Order: sequence, then C-alpha cells, then structure tokens
Amino acid sequence: MRPRLVVLPALAALVAAQVVLTAGSPAQADSTATVTVNTRAGLEVVDEAATGVNHAIWDTNLGSDAVADLLKDAGVKAMRYPGGSYSDIYHWADHTAPGGYVAPNTDFDTFMGGVRRAGGQAIVTANYGTGTAEEAAAWVRYANVEKNYGVKYWEIGNENYGNGHYGSGWEADHHPSKSPTYYATLVRDYATAMKAVDPTIKIGAVLTTPGEWPDGIAAAGDSGSWNEIVLEIAGPVVDFGIIHWYPGGDTAAQVLAKTDRVKDQIALVREQSRRLAGKDLGIALTEVNTSYGRNTQPGALFAADAYATMIGQGVFNVDWWNVHNGIGQVREIAGHPDYDDYGLLSSGTCNADGTVCEPALNTPFAPYHAISMVSRFARPGDQLVTAASTDPLVRGHAARRPDGGLAVMLINQDPDAAKTVDLRFAGYSAAADATVLTFANGDTGITTTTGSSSTATLPPYSITTLVLRPHGSVTGPAAPARPALDAVTDRTAALSWPTPPAGVKYEVHRVDGANTEQWGETTGATFTAANLTPGTEYTVNLVARDNAGRVSWSSPPLTFTTGTPATSTCAVTYRESANWGNGFVADLEIANTGTTPVAGWTLTYTWPTTWQQVSSGWNATWSQTGHQVSVAGTATLAPGSSTTAGFVGSYQGPNVHPVKYFLNGKLCTTR
Repeated sequence: MRPRLVVLPALAALVAAQVVLTAGSPAQADSTATVTVNTRAGLEVVDEAATGVNHAIWDTNLGSDAVADLLKDAGVKAMRYPGGSYSDIYHWADHTAPGGYVAPNTDFDTFMGGVRRAGGQAIVTANYGTGTAEEAAAWVRYANVEKNYGVKYWEIGNENYGNGHYGSGWEADHHPSKSPTYYATLVRDYATAMKAVDPTIKIGAVLTTPGEWPDGIAAAGDSGSWNEIVLEIAGPVVDFGIIHWYPGGDTAAQVLAKTDRVKDQIALVREQSRRLAGKDLGIALTEVNTSYGRNTQPGALFAADAYATMIGQGVFNVDWWNVHNGIGQVREIAGHPDYDDYGLLSSGTCNADGTVCEPALNTPFAPYHAISMVSRFARPGDQLVTAASTDPLVRGHAARRPDGGLAVMLINQDPDAAKTVDLRFAGYSAAADATVLTFANGDTGITTTTGSSSTATLPPYSITTLVLRPHGSVTGPAAPARPALDAVTDRTAALSWPTPPAGVKYEVHRVDGANTEQWGETTGATFTAANLTPGTEYTVNLVARDNAGRVSWSSPPLTFTTGTPATSTCAVTYRESANWGNGFVADLEIANTGTTPVAGWTLTYTWPTTWQQVSSGWNATWSQTGHQVSVAGTATLAPGSSTTAGFVGSYQGPNVHPVKYFLNGKLCTTR
C-alpha cells in the first residue's frame, strides 16, 4: 500500500527553527572487501526513462523553474503526473480533483513545461477511478496531437487493487464492480480508445508487486489473484505492467536488505506475463520509497541500490515518491535530522506546532544525491554488468559504456566502518587511474576526485562511483542479441539467435555470480547445452569474437530453469489453496509412479528464498532446517497410489514455489 499523501498548504511565513543534532560516531578501522566485475555477464541496457520521479498536483512548486533545474542537474529523465492516488480523481481538461486539493499552477501544460525544461519525458496516469476511456483518449489527443508533447507512456489508474476489493480502500473507484476482472476489461477499452488517437503510445496496467499486499490473494468471487486476472484479460493489449514498492522495516539494516528480493520480484512478474499475457511486458516501478531514513543516508543508500538493481533486472522506469511531500515525524537518523518526508526536496514546512521546520524550500535531501549518483553511474544506452562483493555490506553495481568506459558504483552500508575495496575485472582491462565520485553521510553534494582503478576506500554509509577508462583498444564486433530458448528438458537446453556476421563466432557463457563458464562457441545460429542439472536456474550470455581476437559487449541475459525428469518413480504436485498476503495454505500430492511399494517415505525440498517457512503441517511430520523442508510419512505408497500432505506456510517476500522434490533421495517428476 502506498503511504498517504501529505497535502501541502499554501506556503506562509514559516518558522525557520531547526533541530540541532549531534554528529555520528567516528569511523572504525577499515575492513577489506573484493568486488569482481564480470563484463561477460551482461545484464540489461539502461532505458532513456530509467531514472524518474513523481510530481503531484497538490505541490505548489510543481513545474517551477527551480525544481526543473534541480531535476535536470540530478539527471532525472522521467516525471510522473498527476500524483499517486490523485490520478483516480483528477480530470485533466478542467484541472479539478473533486475531494482533493489542487494547487495553483499545476495544470498539465505547466507540468509539461517543467518536463521540457528538465530535458525529461512524461509518464501520465489516466483517471480510471472516476474517469472514462473517452476522457483518457481526449487527453492523448490534446497532449500528442494538439500540443505535440510526444507523451509515450500512459498508465491506466493508480493502485486500483486498493479500492476496497481486498478489504482496504484508499483508491477512488466509482465503478459498480471493484474486481480485477472489471478493471482489466475496462483497461482494454482504455487502450483501444487511446491508441486509436496515437498508435505509438505505450499503455500500462496496474499490477501487484510479488511479495507485497495484496499479491497472491484471491478475493471472494475471483478466479485468481489480481495479477493473474489482469494479465490474462488485459495483458495481450497493454505494453507494460506497473508495480509500486514501499518495503517495510524499522531499522536501516532491515530496509537495506530488501533489495535482495528484487531479482525474484521481477522474475515472477515476467513469468506471469509470459504465461498469462503470452508475451514479455515491460515493467515500470512508478513509485518507490523507504520506511526508514527517508531524508538521510539510509534513504540514499536504499535509493541507489534499488534503482541500480531494478534497472539491471530490466525495469525500464523507476520513479521516486515524491519531489515534494511534507514534514512528518522528526528524529535523528545516522547523526542527522530526518524529517520523515517522502520528498526528494524540502517543502520548507514545519510540524504542527511550528517548533521544528525543514530546511529552506527545495533543499535537496540525501536520496536526491543518490539518484544523481545513479544517473552519473548508469546513463541511457549503458549496459549493466554483474558485480559481486565478498562483503554483504558492500553492494556493487557496474555499467559498461559505449565509449569503452566502465562505471562501478559501490555502496557501503556499514554505518560505522570504512571499507577498502579491491577491484577485479573479468573481460575488461582498465587504465590505472579513475574518476571517483563520492557521496558520504552528511554531505550536501557529490565530490569528484582522481583515484585508482584497482582499489577504493569507501567512507561509512557512503556511495562511491569509479569511472574507468579502458586500457588499449575498445573496438570490437557488435554485441549479440539476447539468445532465445527454443526447448528445455531436465538435462538439455536448445538456444538460438540471429546468424553471426562473417568472420565472427559467438561464445556461449553460463553466468554463476562473479564467474562465467564457457559452454562452447559457434559460427552458427544454434547451440544445445547438455549435461545440465535438473530443476536448476541457468543464466546465459553471448559474447562475439572476431578473427582478430577482439570481443564484443555481452548480450543481454537469457535465464531459464531446467525441468524435472519426464519419467521417474515418483511425482509431486504442489497446490496452493489459500493466500492472505504473508501466508498461505498448500498441499503436496505425492505419487508412487514406480513398480515397487514405498514404505516409511521422506520427501525433501528446498525453498528458493530465505524468507519462506513452513509454520505447521498435517498428514505427515513436517520439519524445516534452514531452507530445506522434510516431510515424513508412515503409510506405504503402493505402485500407482498417492497421498496428500498439507501445510501452512509464511513468507516475507516474493513467494517463489519450489522446483524439485526428492522422495527417499530420488528426484521426482514435478507436475
């Protein structure tokens, strides 16, 4: 659920009182980490709309020159309008939002003036809750035909699962049904009407974020969860899915660890879109913020890590909530005043009794500088590549640049200790010196110095980016396209791609963290990987090498999971019968498909994540140690017979289903 909006009042003469807080504790002695950057392990290419923010029509400063210039300086390339839940009460033609506050000079043309001044592009949310498809189509006509604004991305509604259908309602919805079926059916009407005006636009449908309420819940009368229904009905006619993410946590450590869930979150959305919509939808994270240290360094560290991780997983747009928002609970965090303000920039507001005020209007908070760092680290057209750290408190990200450069962003999440990082490179040779950008705890901007390409010292609670130059020639063949998966079994995977140019061969690399294993090479357009492990996830990249030995950038990755044996002496079927957002009921049907009885059986499987747990079970003895679950039964399973054991499970992140099961040590067929 997105946090409640704070409506900004008209700014009057505000008390300029400030809190005086003590500085943080001195840094402890350095510890050493190794970060390995593997340029053969390519991730996704940075989209032109990758770094974004939210604007809101209740913000008096929306579209002002001062704000537009600050966003331009930070490298912000996308701006979303008209502002969260206000999207579902806003009528663009007369610039009204019945039931809400609309600040002066926040109309669509004013917003677009700020977007153009900042050199960005707009993401517009059409009114689903109280609007119509005709109203949305008229907005497209005004924006792109009459005014020639060229607005490419259009969302249909905002957080429409929050309309009360799942028991919690903050989103306006005047339709007779609040169900995902009704929403998805109308999304098709919106898309048809809007694309009839401008066929070049991209339409987005609201999805739930895996592991976040109400993901996985099937409400009364529904045939499935929100995502299942929306993607099946509207998925074929829309271009991207919209997710929002406000990870909870009461401490910096709890929140900062949440970025570990991003890969599974995005993978689940992609799997759902392929299975239910029949295609790969784009994914936009159009709202994100943190629950701890929103204006101080924990918020900045989270922002930098979240943006880079999402972009590396192929999320084409990430938008911070919000540009301005307003003061909340004031306290000291990381040695500095935190105003609990969801904004990137200070609103200059005071608390209720006027005793504590924020800094001057438009003073950047720490996450602003984090987003600025991200935009300098990963520019549109750059390709993120894998960076792995030996220290869990040092997060590493790397981006390869078309000019042959390489940027490495290092995030030190330790609040007390500096970190010395040794940099190692696979598939890249760096010149000795580097440009070093640093944003440390309490800084009011990013500093630039010259340093080494092989080592760096990271201050406590800091973000550091090293911009490297190549050592020697950077010319080489063009990067291959992403390989396609033609067929996969439990032991083999058949891959294909466009035929390489003459004089070029493609190397097939399997990625395993910071390491790659070359499976083979070919001048052809197909490759079959053999001797794979059943029920295992693999990520594959292609690298082109010409006759002179010059190599290309890596292709974008292909990730797939091998199946389980088509025939075995056992088979397991997993069925989930109920889900309430952080827990579920499921059962396992265990079948003896062999020719001999199985007595005193034990079934084992491993959860794919660290946040899934069996709480209780029945029809067998259930236990869990670490990730591994053991299910023991006493009944004899005769050939051709089956038994069912059920359990209650809990989860605190994406609920990824197990892939493979072993009965008395024998790998079963997963049905």
